[in-house]
Amino acid sequence: MMILSRIFGRKKDDATAHELYVALAGQARQPVFYREGGVPDTLDGRFDLLSLHLFLVLRRLSGKQASAAETGLAQQVFDVMFGDMDRNLREMGVGDLTVGKRVRTMSEAFYGRVEAYETGLQASDDDAILMAALERNLYRGEAPGPLQLARMATYMRDVAALLAQQVSDDFLVGKLVFCAAPEFN
Repeated sequence: MMILSRIFGRKKDDATAHELYVALAGQARQPVFYREGGVPDTLDGRFDLLSLHLFLVLRRLSGKQASAAETGLAQQVFDVMFGDMDRNLREMGVGDLTVGKRVRTMSEAFYGRVEAYETGLQASDDDAILMAALERNLYRGEAPGPLQLARMATYMRDVAALLAQQVSDDFLVGKLVFCAAPEFN
């Protein structure tokens, strides 16, 4: 019954956060990232690519130009993602007693990625820092090659710039626009 009330009784903000999450998850699930970009098509690889996209969206929603409504929405999108992680782990058969620990570990990993990616994006004149962060986190030390790293770093910068240009009203109604996925060939 609680699930039905959450679905049908969802507040507008929750629905907006859900729409933003669905959009960023759709972007992160594009096959090109896995087939040509070398991101491992595993549970960890999918989490890492989803985390990368969540980072970019939260960075915009809680950055300098963000309104109070956007900052609140950022927290809600984060909550939606980790609620989804919780549900997915349960559907995969992870025991109830260990789900909380796994989600906590995932959220800690996410915060580590946030710090690494932010440092990389702040070093605007040196993609080596961002590429090193991608190699450690997105590729878990097994990057397919310098071309994929460079294209992914450029993609991150392009998405961050595009999100920075989007108006607040778009986010507040659940509209999210990403750049096209990079061509890795």
